[in-house]
Amino acid sequence: MGGLGLRKKLALEASRMMHKNKVELHELHQLFWECTLRCNAACRHCGSDCHVSASQADMPLQDFLKVIDEIRPHVDSHNLLIILTGGEALVRPDIEQCGKELYDREFPWGLVTNGVLMPQRFEGLINAGLRSCTVSLDGFEPEHTWMRRIPQGFSRAEQSIKLLAQTTDVNWDVVTCANQKNFDSLPRFKDYLLSIGVKSWRIFTVFPVGRAAQVPELQLSDGQFRELMDFIAQCRKEGFHVSYGCEGFLGAYEMQVRDHFYECHAGVNVASVLADGSISGCPSIRANYHQGNIYQDSFWDVWNNRFQEYRHRDWMKKDECADCKMFRYCEGNGMHLRDDNGKLLVCHYHRLQ
Repeated sequence: MGGLGLRKKLALEASRMMHKNKVELHELHQLFWECTLRCNAACRHCGSDCHVSASQADMPLQDFLKVIDEIRPHVDSHNLLIILTGGEALVRPDIEQCGKELYDREFPWGLVTNGVLMPQRFEGLINAGLRSCTVSLDGFEPEHTWMRRIPQGFSRAEQSIKLLAQTTDVNWDVVTCANQKNFDSLPRFKDYLLSIGVKSWRIFTVFPVGRAAQVPELQLSDGQFRELMDFIAQCRKEGFHVSYGCEGFLGAYEMQVRDHFYECHAGVNVASVLADGSISGCPSIRANYHQGNIYQDSFWDVWNNRFQEYRHRDWMKKDECADCKMFRYCEGNGMHLRDDNGKLLVCHYHRLQ
């Protein structure tokens, strides 16, 4: 079984059956709002290729609130997290108002940010009911600046993290994109994060979409990828809550580097409203797997009656996946790792063999 022991195989089978039940129920637990494509950074790995001045206008708050008010009678608002993302969400001057409108409707809301604009707005965000936050920090200052290409990006993100460390009502973490520039310093960076109060750290690798496809330094070698899994597993053994991103099936490393077995929640429990109104799975998906548009369709109707490509993945059983014994567990990997033609861009399991 490709290095899988009997106990892990049995656990994977149980996880597979639970996932099928989730697909059948498709309860919406997370809704991302890509509230802007504008950004104050120029990240080398940006999948959406955001710019300071985007051609796509910011979505008006009232347009998104129509979606929220439509779904409100059908969900338990306390169990549906609304996550504001971009671009960089905080380039919008009305994020606090956006959050307050969601909070008043009893929806918990969160933010994904590079942290640059957060320190001066922190109190306002907390007062607006911020309940979840992810701050990007891609290594020490030289590595972070190389990746993000924004003045004072490291110091502002560090300040944001220290402010979050003083809160009690926000569920937050730090996310780092592992690459050739920061790989060797990750053990020291771990110690630094612990020293500033980080209790939860997520590490991603960069998939070759958008700008990232043009920067070879962003990609780890297969050997480094395996080393990264070993590093995460060791951090977890030491008691630091470190996890690898939800990118793909990892074979024998399953449950060693995450809190759960791999599954792609896009279109199953996770949806997004993109800046142009498109209804999709998670905002990491840059290929055209949109299921509708809020300006023409009912979001709730789309959620219940479309998303078949997301929920029934037999169509992915082709090319290198066609004869793979692991397909029953990974179902072709995450939707964000497929291009417009359904071709798989990266297989993490094969990288680890």
